[in-house]
Amino acid sequence: MANTKHKGFSTRAVHGGRGYVGDTGAVMPPVYMTSTFAQGNRDGFDYTRSGNPNFRLLEQSLAALEGAEHATCFASGVSAITAVVSSLKSGDLILAEENIYGCTYRMFERVFAKFGVKAVYVDLSRRESWKQIRARKPTLVWIESPTNPLLKILDIAGISKLGFPVVVDNTFASPFLQRPLELGATLSLSSTTKYINGHSDCLGGIVATNDASWHKRMVFAQKALGLQPSPFDAWLTMRGQRTLAVRMERHCANALSVARWLEKQKRVRWVRYPFLPSHPQYKLAKRQMSGGSGMITFAIEGDALAFCRKLELFTLAESLGGVESLVCHPATMTHAGVPKAVREAVGITDGVVRFSVGIEDVNDLIADIKQSL
Repeated sequence: MANTKHKGFSTRAVHGGRGYVGDTGAVMPPVYMTSTFAQGNRDGFDYTRSGNPNFRLLEQSLAALEGAEHATCFASGVSAITAVVSSLKSGDLILAEENIYGCTYRMFERVFAKFGVKAVYVDLSRRESWKQIRARKPTLVWIESPTNPLLKILDIAGISKLGFPVVVDNTFASPFLQRPLELGATLSLSSTTKYINGHSDCLGGIVATNDASWHKRMVFAQKALGLQPSPFDAWLTMRGQRTLAVRMERHCANALSVARWLEKQKRVRWVRYPFLPSHPQYKLAKRQMSGGSGMITFAIEGDALAFCRKLELFTLAESLGGVESLVCHPATMTHAGVPKAVREAVGITDGVVRFSVGIEDVNDLIADIKQSL
């Protein structure tokens, strides 16, 4: 594989992750659909649960895109979260942003709480809330930026300077728009199912870090807990990440156009998009991210779920980050597992709608939204 460390992002995305092609001259590496390997092989593989050429290529490539020394791939974004939290012990404290992914909240409250890992939730978009980090001295600070689904932007560099290990779920931004490790975070976590793969055809997760001890924990979790992806899913993710830059440019352009249009509609109560001047953390977003991403969250008057179902080009479905546009009703979908009082307290009401804006012709997307409104 060519040394692309000092090349541009798109060059690293296209040329990273090549290797293990033998003497064939194949431009793309094959899929190593094997469960086991002969002992004593030159590359040190023994069993796919503890390593596979497709894993290694993906990890090398994504580490380069994240600006990281190390990366570990997993079977899904939730598997990546599991790997991080499973490295904690009873009595440890996670101080988390109050608006986090519903499945992350569920894992904290219904899985790891049983083993004595406690989570507390704070509005970390407010600088005055940071004093709770200093006061509570958490084992981990857990944030998303942008958050799911309210798209709050958190000051990664500022929070990282407080002196505690910081995990950033970077799924909504992708390493093309934001690199948390360069801002001081300890771990950058992503569901590669979303923008990194970008084609809605496989699951995956990644944890990147410059901390060797954290990397050892992730490798241990991948093997010991069986959190590894399939070789084919790793190959698909590698296929997808090669076009990450060009896809993200289109996602960002389309989403900004849709967000500007939505702000002018009478039945739309409010719109959140990081690169709209109306966003509460607009200046921070412009400083921290190179683009606003493809996610828009807004609230409408009337029956939000009926609105979602009437759309034609936006499929009502879980997930995000694919080339096709999707719409989500967080209260009944991604955050259905969060108690109603908890989700409404942070602003996820029944009128909230989340768009994952794809790469279609933006005029067609706007026309679809208009007819549904």
